[in-house]
Order: sequence, then structure tokens, then C-alpha cells
Amino acid sequence: MNRTLYTLLLHLALPIIFLRLLWRAWRAPAYGRRIGERFACGLPELRAGGIWIHAVSLGESIAAAPLIRELLERHPELPITVTCMTPTGSERIQVLFGDRIQHCYLPYDLPWACARFIERLRPRLAVIMETELWPNHIHACHRRGIPVALANARLSERSARGYARFSRLTAPMLAELELIAVQTEAEAERFRALGARSECVEVTGSIKFDLGVDAELPRRAGELRTAWGAAQRPVWIAASTHAGEDEVALAAHRRLLAERDDALLILVPRHPERFQQVYELCRREGFACVRRSVGEPVEAGTQVLLGDTLGELLFLYALADLALVGGSLVANGGHNLLEPAALGKPLLSGPHLFNFLEIAAQLRGAGDLLEVADAEQLHAALRGLFADPAEARRRAEAGLGVLRANQGALARLLAGLERLLARA
Repeated sequence: MNRTLYTLLLHLALPIIFLRLLWRAWRAPAYGRRIGERFACGLPELRAGGIWIHAVSLGESIAAAPLIRELLERHPELPITVTCMTPTGSERIQVLFGDRIQHCYLPYDLPWACARFIERLRPRLAVIMETELWPNHIHACHRRGIPVALANARLSERSARGYARFSRLTAPMLAELELIAVQTEAEAERFRALGARSECVEVTGSIKFDLGVDAELPRRAGELRTAWGAAQRPVWIAASTHAGEDEVALAAHRRLLAERDDALLILVPRHPERFQQVYELCRREGFACVRRSVGEPVEAGTQVLLGDTLGELLFLYALADLALVGGSLVANGGHNLLEPAALGKPLLSGPHLFNFLEIAAQLRGAGDLLEVADAEQLHAALRGLFADPAEARRRAEAGLGVLRANQGALARLLAGLERLLARA
């Protein structure tokens, strides 16, 4: 399939795309807002001639934050525009940066929408986070002489096989990229094999290791736990959970409560549309549950705190002693393990970590990451770590060591982007 056929199929699929958007808006009302932006209509006022960064969803928005901060610092004269595709990503971007950046949803990959968006923005440089590749957007930039960089790029063997099946579409698209800053040499080889120009592929590492944590965060978390009367309680977090994982976390927590009746679980669903559903699950299962969003106090009898807010995940991690990172007990590929590691939390996850294979391997090899498959194994891990604080501290230090050993990717990425800006 080439780009012409891809564009035709995309137009034919527009009714399905619109119906899916309405269905998502029914489940999560935020999807029903700013629909025009997705078709390059009703875009906000945008200053032209700056840097455009696309971070498709929440995870990529978090990963892009250090890069955005550095670009704001280095280029105060240039407008920085950050786009995404999801309400959670949009919320995080606006919480982190406010009016320091320009923001809107990225229009769908339709040539006329791409052209309208690019003409409005006229960026000097486009930066796409990870592997969110849209052929028409990339081609629109290429035609106008706008360099496009793929930052913090990752490409699993499975994804590479998928791209290879559409080589007439993907090879020309990859050849139009001016910089592909990949996390590992294995991924560099996969991009080259798919058609990327060899001289444009650089191994820079993962900028997720360059995560900076506000020193005030642990202090604020400690103060809140003291206010709860929970300074000595065993507190653990199950974060970024997907459907099917909440039940596992609650089952493990029930077993833990039978041994430590003061244990507290902070349960944080990944998607806002599931907040109410998970709260009802907790109540139905008989847990004394309070919601963070309405400010209900955590008391001595509280067993579960539902983290149903946006933009607070790092703070919720800081409140806990141990962290289970979700998206990994089900076959979703996992979520960012480095956020709790940077806060000095011993790490737990499920076995499904195909989105973070290299990071998981390093954390596991260092002796931090402990993988569990079900509620029984999760309970055993929690019980063991709470019973042995010295082992928990050793694991936390191992995770911090991995983080420190891999930092520097952001500086390498920025060097590549500066070269492109100098040529623009």
C-alpha cells in the first residue's frame, strides 16, 4: 500500500472514525470537546515559526516534558507548540506548562487537514515523540522543507514486522525523516532495515532516564501521610491500571489486610473514564474506599484511596512505600517504570512489558524490578518487601543506580535537534 491508497482508505474510514470518536465521548465526555481541532477547524491562535512537538498521549507527554523544558530554556524567542491526541495527554500538557507553550489536538492524518495545520503553524522544526508516525503529516513537512525528527524512538520486533508489511508506505515516510533518535542499537537496525537513511539514525538512549523529580515532592508526601496518621502504615500503589488489573490488585490487598490490617492501597486507573467504575468495584468488593478527587480524608479505617485525579501520579507514587506499575498484568505492554524508580520506590510489575523491554531488563538485572503474574504472587511480593525494609531499600537503591547510569540521552537528543534548527 502506498500513500495514495492509504489516504483513500483513510477518507473512506471517516464515518467510522467519527462514530468511534462519538462512542469515546459517550464513555469519556472530554473526547466530545474540541472535535474541530481534530479536523484542523477552529484551531486556537498559534504563533508561527517555532518548534512543534507531538506527544500522542499521556505517556508520551510525560516523556516529552524534560525536552520541552529544555527547549523553552534554550529558545525563549521561539514559540513551542505541543500537540497530542488524547484528553489525558492534553490535561497533563496544560498542567505542566500552561501558557508557556501553545497547545491543540493534532488533526487527523488527512492531506487537507495536515496542510491547513502546517500552514497555520509553519514550524522551523517538527519533533515526533517515540513512534507516532503519520505519513501525510510527515510528507506535508517534507514538501515545505521542515525537518522532522523522531525523538526517543522505539520499535519492537513485532512493530517492525507490521511496518514491513506496508513497505511501499513506510519506507518513503521513514526516508523523509531528518533525524531518528533511537533508544537502542537493535531499534536503530530495525529502522534502517525499514528504509530510514542510515546517516539519519542515531542511538541516543531513552530520555525517560533523564526524569527530574521536584525535591519538594517527597516532603509534601511525607507531610500528608503524617496528617493522615499513616506515617507508619504499609502503603503501596497500583498505578496506571487497566481493566482486569484492578481485580488482581484488590485481591492481593485483601490478603495483605488479613496480615496487616492497617495496610493502605492507592489504586490509580490509567484512564479517567474508568474512575467511577473502579470506585464502584472497590465498594462492591467491600473495601473502605475514599476518592482523592473529592478530598475525602484518609482515616485509620480507610483501606483503599482511589487516585481519580489527573496530573498527580508522581505525587501519588511519592505517598507510597512500594509501587506496582500497571499495563503489565494484562497484555498491554506496561507503563513507565522509571517514575517510581526515580522516587526511590521498589518496583513491582506484571510479566507483559514488551513496550519497555530494555528498561525492564536493566531494572530486573540490577535487582530492583520484581515481576508477578497474579494476585497470589503479588501478595507474596508485598508481604516479603513490607516484612524486610532493608531488602526494599536495597531494591530502591538499585533502581536509582540504573537511572543514574543511563542519564544523558536528553543532551544527545538536544544536540541533534540543534543541528536541525541551525540548518532550518
